[in-house]
Amino acid sequence: MLKLGYKASAEQFGPRELLEFAVISEEVGFDSVVISDHFQPWKHNDGHAPYSFAWLGALGERTSRVIIGTSVVTPTFRYHPSVVAQAIGTLGALYPGRVMLGVGTGESLNEVPAIGIKWPPFKERFGRLRESVELMKRLWTEERVTFEGEYYRTENATIYDRPEQPVPIYIAASGPTAARLAGRLGDGFICTSGKAPELYSKTLLPNVETGLERAGRDSDSIERMIEMKVSFDTDMERAIQDTRHWAALALSPEEKVGVEDPIEMERLAEALPVERVASRWIVSTDPDGHIEKIAPYIELGFTHLVFHAPGPDQERFLRLYAEQVLPRLRERYS
Repeated sequence: MLKLGYKASAEQFGPRELLEFAVISEEVGFDSVVISDHFQPWKHNDGHAPYSFAWLGALGERTSRVIIGTSVVTPTFRYHPSVVAQAIGTLGALYPGRVMLGVGTGESLNEVPAIGIKWPPFKERFGRLRESVELMKRLWTEERVTFEGEYYRTENATIYDRPEQPVPIYIAASGPTAARLAGRLGDGFICTSGKAPELYSKTLLPNVETGLERAGRDSDSIERMIEMKVSFDTDMERAIQDTRHWAALALSPEEKVGVEDPIEMERLAEALPVERVASRWIVSTDPDGHIEKIAPYIELGFTHLVFHAPGPDQERFLRLYAEQVLPRLRERYS
């Protein structure tokens, strides 16, 4: 069954305002709400970076139906995976069946300023992610865990307040290695829209399948989630200009590698022309045409679409999208 979720835009809004938007998303019919866990935002002026675990606790109390979780958290540097397992385990015990954990290898902007490390190469970051997933799953299923990894160790560790069933872990990937890990160890796979179609069809999804096969798992045993970057409005110029609030997403990996200061990230993003900024988004005023641009992702096999809107009026987006887009999507892919 196709799930349609809301990406709570933590970079743009304070935690209280963001919470109210998330509550509205359940009210108007979205199926899930996910939030990033950034230590610093991608822009310094008017940027926000609420602590995801505390915010999710508040969201759980204010909602009753939506799936809630992170998209994504890095359980490897700022947090020891045991701490993440305890935090998410508590949320899973409070809101059984409604919590998921999205994880990834991280970004230097979030980790380097917080703990003063030298940002390691992908090989180490990937190794840490793999170990953290293995450790968290054991902490949720075993009574006392002694873990001897290359990066993490525990000795007779016990999480006393944990969910009856392990919280599903969704592994984010932008390349083949992490995609295979998602297939091998994950309960879900996460990526983002707006990139070359071949990345999804020839690299990411096939490598998820490879990971599943190597682990002897069925193809339908994990959920395939994608964050859909959408700017939908009745006014095309407004829809285009709204994308400026997330201009940093249009920076190439080469342009933002090693950028660990929100002031510098903001400067780089503001220098981009709006045409390039908008190119990362599905920008539309026509609901049927909008769905035609979303359809290829569903036809590739994505089963959980989480919509991220860039504009400052999130309530307007939520109500407009729930009225004009969600019903059409559900009718077409029911």
